[in-house]
Amino acid sequence: MTADDPTDRRRRRHWRTLDNAAGGLALDLGLYAVSAIFAAITAVTSTLLPHRAWGAVATVGYLIATLAVIAQLLLRRRSPTSRLAGLPARWAVTGLAWASTALLPLLWQSIERAGGRTDRAQEEVLVVEQAGARLLEHGTPYLGPDAIAVLPPGEQLLGYTPYQPGMAMFGLPRALADTWWTDSRVWFAVGTALALALAVAALRTPATAGQATPADTRHRRDAALLRGVQAATVLPICALTLATGGDDLPVLALCLLALALAAADRPGRAGLAVGLAGALKLFAWPVALVLIVWGLTRRAGTRVAAGAIGLPVAALLPAMLVDRDALTENVLRFPLGHGLVTSPAQSPFPGYLIANALPAGRLIAAALLVAAGVAIAVRLTRRPPRTAVATALICGYGLLVAIALMPSTRFGYLLYPMALLTWAPALHRPVDAPAAPVLGNMSGRTTSA
Repeated sequence: MTADDPTDRRRRRHWRTLDNAAGGLALDLGLYAVSAIFAAITAVTSTLLPHRAWGAVATVGYLIATLAVIAQLLLRRRSPTSRLAGLPARWAVTGLAWASTALLPLLWQSIERAGGRTDRAQEEVLVVEQAGARLLEHGTPYLGPDAIAVLPPGEQLLGYTPYQPGMAMFGLPRALADTWWTDSRVWFAVGTALALALAVAALRTPATAGQATPADTRHRRDAALLRGVQAATVLPICALTLATGGDDLPVLALCLLALALAAADRPGRAGLAVGLAGALKLFAWPVALVLIVWGLTRRAGTRVAAGAIGLPVAALLPAMLVDRDALTENVLRFPLGHGLVTSPAQSPFPGYLIANALPAGRLIAAALLVAAGVAIAVRLTRRPPRTAVATALICGYGLLVAIALMPSTRFGYLLYPMALLTWAPALHRPVDAPAAPVLGNMSGRTTSA
């Protein structure tokens, strides 16, 4: 598909119409109203107690945000130029929604957990905190296969740390003090907020020093940026994840920061940001590879790769030197389904269904995943992304396909492609062609970002 495809132009036009309806408030209203329904259903029907607790609090937060947007729509109808219905007010409602649907339930669950409740955190919180304690005591966050094997059968799953070594840093506070503010989710939230704040600052900086940005261009950019921030914060899949587990959110935020720095033409810093994400979790590695290809189109591939590859390797080296077998067991064998226990990631996506319903299904799913990877590699070779927008779209669609085809995956992983694809329109710079919020154009033949 090319940038001149009539179907693509129609899709962009339709999305612009929806996104700009009532100054963006119409889509805001839909987002918060549907999210309130989702949270209410979660509170009543979820089999996971931390999720039910999140839903009970988040429903109220989303309803308050919905009422606030309804008030803004009424104000806008009476006075179209009212500041209370403008873009700054929409940013304020978004901040309120994130505080009430993610941060408030996170803090509530952390405090109750510190008070003795054992049903106020998902397993990944415990895993990260145990990894932090092991890192502090033994110099590696990983248990070896022999140590995992002697654990009681019901505890062997929690003995695995299927993350990169850097993730254990979020568990270090809990290893030093047992209180609510050392809950790893609190530090996930701090890291997420910091990375997103830096990303917003990078995108609000003029593309050229000393260049004044026209008011309409600035407003269009900020509106697209708000939509991207909403996708990474108040979207239920993100708010729920941060409040109950949280390990994916700083990884996502760092990837968004890397793309923002790429849009600001800072390839070295973009490489450092995605490298930090890659030192936390494997999900960032495909983003790093696409960003390196983007850097090559700007003769900055080495600068991007220095951080994108150097930081994850630097994080892996100490764990490899301390216990190579433990590292291999946790970050390779277990995610690939060859550990002592099976991963609980079993959402009914095509890859999982194929792997479990067909003869030799796991091999078929793996072959499809490899084929998709080869197709993306061919696309990157023939038409490398020359803008941050194209880079974000390739990453978003690529991760969406990978999640769909992986034999073991989670519904929550969808937060990565959803946020990346929604973030893409915000990556247009003032010197670019006018921003078009579109989730379908993967062509790299747009104006350089």
